[in-house]
Parts: sequence; C-alpha cells; structure tokens
Amino acid sequence: MNLHASLTHPNLSHWAERTDLAAAFRWTVKLNLHEAVANHFSLAINPEGTRFLINPNGRHFARITASSLVEIDAGDPDTMNRPDAPDPTAWGLHGSIHRALPHARCVMHVHSMHATVLASLADSTLPPIDQNSAMFFGRQVIDGNYGGMAFENEGARCAEMLHDPKITTMIMGNHGVLIIGKSVADAFNRLTYFERAAETYIRALQTGKPLRVLSDEVAEKTAQEWEAYPAFSDFHLTEIKALLDEEGATYAQ
Repeated sequence: MNLHASLTHPNLSHWAERTDLAAAFRWTVKLNLHEAVANHFSLAINPEGTRFLINPNGRHFARITASSLVEIDAGDPDTMNRPDAPDPTAWGLHGSIHRALPHARCVMHVHSMHATVLASLADSTLPPIDQNSAMFFGRQVIDGNYGGMAFENEGARCAEMLHDPKITTMIMGNHGVLIIGKSVADAFNRLTYFERAAETYIRALQTGKPLRVLSDEVAEKTAQEWEAYPAFSDFHLTEIKALLDEEGATYAQ
C-alpha cells in the first residue's frame, strides 16, 4: 500500500515519515482528541529541524493523507504567501519551534478535553500519581502567560520555554497541550498517555480524597524507565497503522 502510493506520488519525499504522521492524525480522531479543523502536528525532515511537514490549512484530521501534508521551511519569510500556506497559528507556533529548536523533531498540539481541563486550573501541574503520569515527571513546563492565539509573537514566546531538551510537554495554560518527540511514534505515544494521565488526575480530584503522590525519586526512576522501554512507542504506532490498514483507511495515499 505504501509502496504503491509512493510510486503514485514520485515527487514527494520522506514517504515513510508522511505515512506515520498521517496515521497519527487519523488515530487522533478515533480518540476524539481533535477539534474541528484546528490543531496541528508537524515533523522536521532535515537535520537542522527547519524543514518540516504539517497538515494543510482547513483540512479535518480525518481526511489527512500522506500526500496532502505540506512541506515548509521555518526560515522562509514568504511561506505565508504560498498558495498552500499553512494556518497562520500553525506557522506561528510550529514555525517558531522548528526555527529555534533542532531537537524538537515532532511537535503535536491539541485542545483535547482532559489536557485542556488541566490547563484551565490555577495549578496546571500534572503530579505523578500513577505510572502513566510519572512519564511526565520533570519533563513538563507550564505556560501561565497565555497571550492570545498562537500567531508569531506568541509562538516565539512558547518556543523560548522549550529550550531544555528534557522537556517533552508544555501544558499551555488556558489553551491546551503541546508535545515534543524524537519521532512521530514518540510524540504520539506521549500525547495519548498525557491525555489518559490528565483524565486519571482529574477523576482522582473529583473524589475529594487525598492523592497518593509518588516520591520524586520513584517518579524520576519511572520516567527514565519509560524512556528506556524498548521500542514501546514504535510498536504502538505500528499497531495503529495495522488497524487503519485493516479498515481500508486512506491515510497512506
């Protein structure tokens, strides 16, 4: 399927990366983490991280295909004059991050329900109350200075907060969540686990009972174990693509 599609679109490079990213968009819909035609995923495709793939402007996540992804250059000042120019907030946020942070290979931003509830609390910290939430211990930053939609100034401000390569997650106060990963598989795995962990935390708060919070030592040990877990995120994405293929999904076109 992928080979046939890549032969059909001979002028498109990075086909494996395109299919991975398109699959992530499709599965985000199945998990109901998407929002209308908003939110964006991007993937750097050069060593400097400045050239990247991103979803086309105004396209629903359920209709993203490998060939529809737009390749842009964070250093090109004429990007927004292109006929296939990305959404202005996609350019503002993702362009700023890829321009400034070579380690940010894959960037995923959503306004998913539980992540956004967490981002709406006065204290938006996700504490390590279980194995899943421990994944993010010491690897999250909270943006408490929301300044409006993520056009270029706001995007550059957010990028400044992500310089530490250890940070994988930005809880965007009054906004949503942004995940950084080494690959599509890495970022998407973290995105799904963050939403699950945020839901667990919110449901725990709703009981009104004291929380059982892990010690810093155990939380950090668990976070490192997640990072070293062999091929877990790759298996996750491989299975997602297999399930989509069984359904006859068109993501790899």
